[in-house]
Amino acid sequence: MTVFEAATVPGEAPPPDSVSPRESSADAPTSVARLNATIRDFVAQWGTVWVEGEITSWNQRAGNVFARMKDSRSDAQISLRIWSSVRGRIPSDLGVGDHVIAAVKADYFVKAGDFSFQVSAMKHVGLGDQLERLEKLRAQLRAEGLFDPARKKPLPFLPHLIGLITGEKSDAEKDVHRNAELRWPQVRFRTEYAAVQGDRCVPETLAALKRLDADPEVDVIVIARGGGDPQTLLGFSDERLVRAVAAASTPVVSAIGHENDHPLLDDVADLRASTPTDAAKRVVPDVGEQRALIGQLRARATTRLTQRVSHDLAQLAQLRSRPVLRSPDPIIDSRAQEVLLLSARGRDTVARRLDAASRATSELRASLRALSPAATLARGYAIAHLENGTILRDAADAPAGTALTITVDRGSVAAHSDGEVPEDA
Repeated sequence: MTVFEAATVPGEAPPPDSVSPRESSADAPTSVARLNATIRDFVAQWGTVWVEGEITSWNQRAGNVFARMKDSRSDAQISLRIWSSVRGRIPSDLGVGDHVIAAVKADYFVKAGDFSFQVSAMKHVGLGDQLERLEKLRAQLRAEGLFDPARKKPLPFLPHLIGLITGEKSDAEKDVHRNAELRWPQVRFRTEYAAVQGDRCVPETLAALKRLDADPEVDVIVIARGGGDPQTLLGFSDERLVRAVAAASTPVVSAIGHENDHPLLDDVADLRASTPTDAAKRVVPDVGEQRALIGQLRARATTRLTQRVSHDLAQLAQLRSRPVLRSPDPIIDSRAQEVLLLSARGRDTVARRLDAASRATSELRASLRALSPAATLARGYAIAHLENGTILRDAADAPAGTALTITVDRGSVAAHSDGEVPEDA
């Protein structure tokens, strides 16, 4: 215990170091050193205390560990210091999220006024309540299919407008803007600011997501935040936010913390980026790479086109070198002679057939004439017809006075029967 001796001067205020904090006043204040020493001596009387809670921060520095422990039922926290001499006596797998019991002793650092607890022993109790709840929620969402890669929406190749949800004036915002503009200078952003930790994180992020998702010009939404301990990232594992991201019609990119941070938002988002910088690289193509790719494609197209034209020219030259194209006249002449011969043969055949048909027609005409009644009439015979056109063959069929028509070789005459029948009839 530090001893402060009063060295008072009659008629003057006592030195601050000589004034006990309990006896201090506006006229006789105590010193900071006396106050800090009093606090240190007071907490030293507590001795070793066994405390239960959940580890929310675990940072190793030169063999020592600086950690924080949170109460299981409230937001109360304490700072812990585990020196290297104690580190070897506690489990080596301790880390953030572990539910532990620790033997601690209050330690008030007089020079800086810092209050912490030195750990002399620590052991596991079980999985921290927060991580246990998160794991149960993770299993539930996975069973519902919210983590299924088939439901994730593809990102556009070149978004015209990027929606960004991040903390105001944060390093994450600067990283996303800077890296995106380096890759594609004409990229445009619509930024919605929201608290990235604490009680306002979830409602403000939900409101920002709703506004961006309703904007038809926004092609992709990036939710970005820098690194932090799991306690500060809990908002991005909230079930309300996770389900809202899954229901969004616009593709969502999760860029929360660093590579080893893994909130539930990473699992349900359409793309998980390890850092905000990585998100900018994954969302926006590199203009230099695209120009180089276009140059390669143009070179390949030029080469293929040149090869095709050269191949076609070679084929054309080969075709032109063939005899039929090099000198087509002899082939045409020979074919013309064949055509003339065939034409002559065709004309002869047609003429012979016409002559034969003409002779056959003449013979048929002569036979027809020989058999025709006209030939008989030409020899002087006549044909008698009754009025009804019946040919008269028997004189008995024409009584006296019957009108007759007599047909001769050239024409016909009218007559009447006299009714006499020849004796030899």
